[in-house]
Formats: sequence, C-alpha cells, structure tokens
Amino acid sequence: MSARTEVDARANRIGDVDAVVVGAGFAGLYAVHKLRSLGLTVQGVEAADGVGGTWFWNRYPGARCDVESVDYSYSFSRELEQEWDWSEKYATQPEILAYIDHVADRFDLRDRFLFGTRVTSAELDEDTLRWEVRTDRGDVLSARYCIFATGALSTANMPNIPGRESFTGDTHHTGHWPHEGVDFTGRRVGIIGTGSSGIQSIPVIAEQADHLYVFQRSANYSVPAGNEMWDDEMRRAIKAGYDERRRLSRESGGGSPYNAHPKSALEVSEEERRDAYETRWKLGGVLFAKTFPDQTKTEAANATAREFAENKIRRLVDDPAVADKLIPNDHPIGTKRIVTDTHYFETYNRPNVTLVDLKAAPIESITPSGITTADADYGLDTLVFATGFDAMTGALDRMRIVGRDGVSLAEYWSEGPKTYLGVGVPGFPNLFVVTGPGSPSVLANMVLGAEQHVDWIADCIEHLWEKDYDAVEASVPATEQWVEHCRELAAQTLFPLANSWYMGANIPGKPRVFMPYIGGFGAYGRICADVAEEGFRGFEFSRSRTRLADPVG
Repeated sequence: MSARTEVDARANRIGDVDAVVVGAGFAGLYAVHKLRSLGLTVQGVEAADGVGGTWFWNRYPGARCDVESVDYSYSFSRELEQEWDWSEKYATQPEILAYIDHVADRFDLRDRFLFGTRVTSAELDEDTLRWEVRTDRGDVLSARYCIFATGALSTANMPNIPGRESFTGDTHHTGHWPHEGVDFTGRRVGIIGTGSSGIQSIPVIAEQADHLYVFQRSANYSVPAGNEMWDDEMRRAIKAGYDERRRLSRESGGGSPYNAHPKSALEVSEEERRDAYETRWKLGGVLFAKTFPDQTKTEAANATAREFAENKIRRLVDDPAVADKLIPNDHPIGTKRIVTDTHYFETYNRPNVTLVDLKAAPIESITPSGITTADADYGLDTLVFATGFDAMTGALDRMRIVGRDGVSLAEYWSEGPKTYLGVGVPGFPNLFVVTGPGSPSVLANMVLGAEQHVDWIADCIEHLWEKDYDAVEASVPATEQWVEHCRELAAQTLFPLANSWYMGANIPGKPRVFMPYIGGFGAYGRICADVAEEGFRGFEFSRSRTRLADPVG
C-alpha cells in the first residue's frame, strides 16, 4: 500500500487528538513513543513517504553522520541498545535509516503517522486553548498539544542563481537526492557548495565522473573521519559500558563521551598541544573543534588549531596553489561546523577534478549547457547543488503558525528566533519545539538532545495535569532573559565572526542571529532540570475560557 493510500485509508482518524507531532525523524518518533506512554492520543504527520527525517531525504553519495554511531542512537531503551549492532564507527545514511526503520517497527510507531502529508498551518483557538492543524491533504486536526519535531536541517536551500531553470542537463540537490541513486559515469559534473554534503559527496562523485568541477565560494575545514569497522569484540565492549558512556555524554559539552583538555591551549607545552590535536584528529571529525576549552573563544588559542589543521591539509594536497584555495581564510576554525570526510582533500590530486574558486571569479549565470563564471565557461551534463539548508527555523517558517491575538510565529521571530530554553515561545501555549533555536541543537548530539527535550516536555505536560491547568507557555520576561543569555554566551566566543548557517548567513534576508545555545549540552541539561524542579520556572499556566465559563466543566 502506498503512503498516499495509507493516508486516505486513515482519513477517519482525523479529528480530536491530545497531541500532534510534526516530523518522523529521531525526535518525532521518540515524541510519539513517549507521549503515547503517558496515555495520550497522538497523531504524527510527516511530509516524506517514510520515517527518518534528515536521513530519509539526504541520500547523497557519501552521506555519513559526524557523531559516532554508538552515540548517535537512542538511549531510552536498554534492550534496543543491546540488540542493535552498528557496523562501523561513523554510520552511513543507509545504515542510519535502517536503524530508524527498525525502531519504528519495534515500537509500533509507524501507524501513528500520516505519511506523504505536509502540515501547512497550526492556529490557536484562544477560547479552548486547542490547536487547529491543517495539512496539504485537506486534513483538519484539533489537538491540545503541538510538538514540532521538524529538525534543524530539513529545509533545503536552493540558491537563486540567474538562469538556474535554463540548465538542460540533470539537476540534483543533496538534500533531496533520488532514492534510486545517480550514475555519474562518463558525465561532466559540476557541484556547487563545499559544506558537509559537498565535502562528503565530492570524493564519491569524482570516482565515477568523467570530470568533476567543484565550485567553491568558501573553503571549509574538514577532518578525516578516521572511520573503522566494528568487530564483535568492540561491540561487546561498547554495550557493556553503555551506561557510563551515556553518563559522560550527557555531562559533556557536545553530547558525546569526550571532554576538552583541562588546560588552555596556551598553557600547555607545544609538544603537549600537538599531541592533543593529533589525538583528536585521529578520533575524527567535528570533535577536533573541542580539543581545548578556549579553542573557539580566543584568536590566539584558535590560531594553534588552525596551524595544525592547515599543515595537515597541505600534506594531503599535492598542488600548493590548490591547497591555498582549500584552506579557509574567512573564519576561525570550528566557528563553522567542521566536516567529517573520507579522502576529501586527496580528491583534488585526481586529474579529473578541478577546483573553481568563486571568490576569484564568481558565478555570473547558469546556462543551458553549464555554468559561466567571471572568467570561464564550464560545460556540464549534471549539476549538483550542495547548498545546505535554511537551518533551525526553515521548516517552521514555511508553516502558518498563529498564536494568541492572531500573531504568527513568523512575525514574532521577524528579528530572529526567540524562545525560552529552545522549547517554548510566548503567546504559543502548548506548542513545543524540539531541539529548536535557543537550545544546544546542532552543536550537540541531536539524538540525545531530542530525548532530553521530549522527556522534559512530557514532564511539563504531567505537571500541567497535576496542577489542573489546560495550557502552559513561556513567559515574556523569561524568554527575553534567555535570548539575552544566549547572545551573551555567543558574544564571548569567536562564533559570531563566521558567516555560518548557525547565524542564518546562508539565507538572503534572514536575520543574523547566532541561533544555538553555546553553553554546552551538560550545562543546558542542568538548567532544564532546575527549571522543572522549580515548578517549571519561567512558564505560565492557564485554563481555557470555555472551562472557566462552565463551572461544571
């Protein structure tokens, strides 16, 4: 039965439910599981034809997680931890999707979703304090609680380049990759973008293509994955120590069981500093940015990490002139997300790969036969956009979400997203955002972050019941204080110096605000726990007008 047929067959379920969950990625699946365990009636809605979220859409060649597989997985079920066997250190997209499919089936979550269905609006009824949720299928749902588990990287960004629609060859975006894959054999391929999806896919495409042209606007730092296959002995050891591994992850800065060196990068000897960087480089990927506690706080400390990484890049790239172009000079290392790659820099040693520096010669237009830059024409058969996402707020911005007094979320966030703890928004009672702006989100392990938020939301709902209220929402003072706190923390770092998607800098017209909470995953978890223990300090509780008007109700 197709996803659309399933939607039509379940149309009779549309109506009143306790909760609507938008999204069927890691966060959405766990939200349905958790809320259902409280006895709530839950309806999930997912635009894709299956579960997986980011990992359903991002099937580009080389797609791989930059958090170790054993950590980028659910912790809520010990049985699940013990029964699932990861094949390698950094899992590929097919294996991650297989894991999510397994979870959906094991916990009977799939039939709680309307697949192939996109939420178009959610509007508050101020009398009943319920949400009316509408979809592109014409469905109408009424829910007490709305949980938006729409993901931080789920809305693909397609750049508005003149002539884009005129190209007569094949066009693909890494965020919406064909499920059947793409054969690049014998093709002249152009790829625009050297962020995570570009850097991961370039080595794989280069192996197939007749020639690959990489159109790079901004160079990015990338660290080899240092990937390895797990054997049974390694898996047994990890499973035996899972409890401690999870404890360390929850107390860490990034949601993985690793902490920064106890001293400043400038307090240790040159030899000790080099050894620390070498250890993290071998560990692989994004964790290199967290080698020392001051690495992204002062330019002097950051310079030591830059020098180490740049020396590594120069050893990997044969042509010094090409290496110069591949080494970033516009941001401190770690202030854009460091990519986890497999033989990325070595790919530029291949005779069929050409790096096109768009800072030296920008793209003027896309033509029917390829790309024209300021100094050359490039004939192409296939064009790949590895141009990233409208991060953190993109999915929410594309829905009409209207709260109290007819104010939309887009209006309230017109100068940048404002939340309390990244979960609640003033004027939007019983609306919860999972791993939203104002939380560690993309700066940490998103799976543990999703569990952290969903568990907290469930506790908040139970508190609501215990106190006999109908709704809960973030207060304006608490939200203003939290937004300012997040800004102050970011201002104490080098992160605002980079034109990153953390700042919304990749989306024309988007307010330039550093969106994640940068104080660390463990510190954030303690703050959320304290807020809950203090009766959900900073949140306001209310009863519906209809209930207040009806003494019997």
